[in-house]
Amino acid sequence: MAKYVTVQVTKKEPPVVSGRGAERCTECGQPLTAEELKASHRVCPHCAHHFRMPGPERIELLADPGTARTIADDLRPGDPLNFFDLRPYPERVSEAQLESGLSEAFIATVCRLDGRPVALGVMDFRFLGGSMGSVVGERFSRLAHAAVENSMPMIAVAASGGARMQEGLISLMQMAKTVVARQLLAEAHLPFVTVLTHPTTGGVFASFSTIADVIMAEPGAFMVFAGPRVIEQTTREKLPPGFGMAEMQLANGQLDMVVDRRELKARIALTLKLLLGGGADGAR
Repeated sequence: MAKYVTVQVTKKEPPVVSGRGAERCTECGQPLTAEELKASHRVCPHCAHHFRMPGPERIELLADPGTARTIADDLRPGDPLNFFDLRPYPERVSEAQLESGLSEAFIATVCRLDGRPVALGVMDFRFLGGSMGSVVGERFSRLAHAAVENSMPMIAVAASGGARMQEGLISLMQMAKTVVARQLLAEAHLPFVTVLTHPTTGGVFASFSTIADVIMAEPGAFMVFAGPRVIEQTTREKLPPGFGMAEMQLANGQLDMVVDRRELKARIALTLKLLLGGGADGAR
């Protein structure tokens, strides 16, 4: 049984980009200032390359201003295995909390999106690679329960390197836990929409992120269960160009749509309206 503890964490604001005044787009090489990049929602205005987006900025992008309220934010992971690799697991967690300003890799909120009440969960890759441990699974489950209790659709934005190895079997159990929570939404006839961002891999890809009513992805996002190197070593075959990228996954039927981040809120709002068959008040 996973144990949760409550601790106090001193938060610091995560950097937008490095403070050197300007960065260059990793795709087209054009210079970008921190202000320009944030104003464009971390999408290069020259080539539309999508940079990784911190979880709090993602909530600002999707939630109507001033409506987001976090839930289960007091949960913190325990250390049931007394795990030690190069450093103790609690030390890694504390470092991730201080560097990201977050308490865990999944932010669970209740908010409004284009006027409609929704349950919105966002993963942040900066926190231990967005790995899914006990707290991530528990927050997802509590968010799903909140959606059912309040008759709200749920949206989950995924960004993860997979299960959190420092929690062993407990981390793998979160795959089943999130799938069961998703089933509650289905039984309540509430829409569940996921957005896969770069990267979405491992246990998160193999659980809740790919069993939604509508599965969206951002352009250029990489999404697979196992990486190309592992697959090639196992099958002894060369993978095709673009393997695991959002565009190929769309062509192969894994996704419903690939959506530019700057259009994401409007596309989600339209999707929910079509699924619910009502106006912005959430009536079904």
